[in-house]
Amino acid sequence: MILLTGATGYVGGRLLKELESRGEHLRCLARQPEFLRPKVAGGTEVVAGDVLDRASLDAALHRVDTAYYLVHSMRAGEQFEKSDRLAAQNFAAAARAAGVERVIYLGGLGDPTHELSPHLRSRQEVGRLLAQSGAAVVELRASIVIGSGSLSFEMIRALVERLPVMITPRWVEVPAQPIAMRDLLTYLLAARALELTGHQVIEIGGADVVTYGEIMREYARQRRLRRWMIPVPVLTPRLSSLWLGLVTPVYARIGRILVDSIREPTIVRDDSARRFFPDIHPRGIREAIASALGNEDAGVAQTRWSDALSSAGARRQWGGVRFGNRIVDSRVVEVPVPPAVAFAPIQRVGGGTGWYYGNWLWRVRGWLDLLAGGAGMRRGRRDAEGLQPGDVVDCWRVEAIEVDHLLRLSAEMKLPGRAWLEFEVAPTPAGARIRQTAIFDPVGLAGLAYWYALYPVHELVFAGMLRGIARAAR
Repeated sequence: MILLTGATGYVGGRLLKELESRGEHLRCLARQPEFLRPKVAGGTEVVAGDVLDRASLDAALHRVDTAYYLVHSMRAGEQFEKSDRLAAQNFAAAARAAGVERVIYLGGLGDPTHELSPHLRSRQEVGRLLAQSGAAVVELRASIVIGSGSLSFEMIRALVERLPVMITPRWVEVPAQPIAMRDLLTYLLAARALELTGHQVIEIGGADVVTYGEIMREYARQRRLRRWMIPVPVLTPRLSSLWLGLVTPVYARIGRILVDSIREPTIVRDDSARRFFPDIHPRGIREAIASALGNEDAGVAQTRWSDALSSAGARRQWGGVRFGNRIVDSRVVEVPVPPAVAFAPIQRVGGGTGWYYGNWLWRVRGWLDLLAGGAGMRRGRRDAEGLQPGDVVDCWRVEAIEVDHLLRLSAEMKLPGRAWLEFEVAPTPAGARIRQTAIFDPVGLAGLAYWYALYPVHELVFAGMLRGIARAAR
């Protein structure tokens, strides 16, 4: 039996899926289990508990062999360290009482002989407290994690995408050893098989030691953005955190904790990872960023947007919701016909059929694209009735098609970014539901300006298109 704490967090949520895919006997601890249960596989047990409540941990740790401890507080001030200390003491006591054999903990890199930030100091104290459980404790210490959705990566992304010129404080030149999310998961999974007793600290990191400035420049290179960084010595952690709060999705409070932590070098100082995990070869920063961006592309291909944006006016947002760097605009309509009938007009879109609304606007867009050196709308389509992956549809290309269910088109027009248009048909008791989703991945400020400047036109055209498809289906 494996117990996973922090399954609702970023790393824990990814680890949850990895463990489930391996068919592990898994139990998750959650303060609000009703929120986690819909997200786990059928064989995964979810129990209520809180690491700050010692009594609630006994049932969670019953018959557990290995426990993953992926809990830490992001609150600021003295209370933050007290909460982490109490949580670790409670968990260690409960693990000792339950006879847990192994605890795997994800901590933070940092030289303990230096004056660490409160955040890093607390992360390392938690490892020492967990060792009081009497179990074999594997403490993996890592620097920042590079993965789609990780706090550090989203901060870097927002800064680079939104600021052509950056006034950078001194911490931008502090060295770090970032690790790709995929490699971190590999270490966490492999830690279960280590033959050891007692408390073992293992420092893990990617193949490259880089500064935060170098990470931002590599992100800009892969996104084909030109960025200038002007270093200044006067930005304090407090000012930096407020700046992050304005420019990035990171709240100023969390930004302060983050900036405090990254003022210190977070690099691997020993070879313990190579000794304990000789078969793991972590990737460098270039591969890590490419992997994060590639995983977002896979997310676009795999995600259904039913939960991202409702057609109900109360939940719609002007401009669309954000998914990583992408902007998603989604809308639905229900029709009283079977799914196959509802999908038929979608499969005929473009070419001689047109786009069901505002065809003259589509032609204008095609002419503008031709002037910019693009393909325009003149290519038409191979077959008026059927589509296959790779087919051209005017200025789009078929990326995926599932008969009577899904059509996803990727844009081949000239754009400051990338775009997809997706149609999904699902059965309902009265007929079928058609969901139409426009997805845009803007590059830099030009991409954002393009999307928001044309959003009123998109709103008109996409809404009219969906109405036209519904009329054709009926």
